[in-house]
Amino acid sequence: MKVSMTSGTLDYLAKLREQHPDASIFYMQDQDKTLAYYEGDGPSIFSEGRDYETVDHVGDVQPGGYVVMNNIPVSEEGRPVFEDRFKQRAGNVENQEGFQAIRILRPLKGNTYVVFTQWRNQQDFEDWKSSKSFDDAHKKSGPKHAKKPSFIDGDAYITQYRMIQLED
Repeated sequence: MKVSMTSGTLDYLAKLREQHPDASIFYMQDQDKTLAYYEGDGPSIFSEGRDYETVDHVGDVQPGGYVVMNNIPVSEEGRPVFEDRFKQRAGNVENQEGFQAIRILRPLKGNTYVVFTQWRNQQDFEDWKSSKSFDDAHKKSGPKHAKKPSFIDGDAYITQYRMIQLED
């Protein structure tokens, strides 16, 4: 499965739905930006999108909820190690209250992977972050580690969005 994302104004992104009526496009916003998200097997429907291949996925992206994207730069030689860590993960996040979906996304251009998680709401995400399951999932690397794993190729950053539904 492939994933594409693009940013823009809500008015501009809403027109994508008219241009691609059969595509399942999800919309999300943070304080100052809107993002359109599409997943499918064909080529990207966005002319200026960021394109990814799915390394692993669980659950279906929902039209409502809270999305957290951990953007992680990974060195070229570190890609197999990074991907294997996610493929071998314990799956603790999937059992958390309010969990909806996870996508591990390999960039088709550039070096920044995206770990996309979707939650029923922000509180469910916060509860996951303060859980023992979160600590167990991030034993080898994560926010509390002073030293980055060797495959990390820059500073990771988090983006968070609320899913929005467009009026018909």
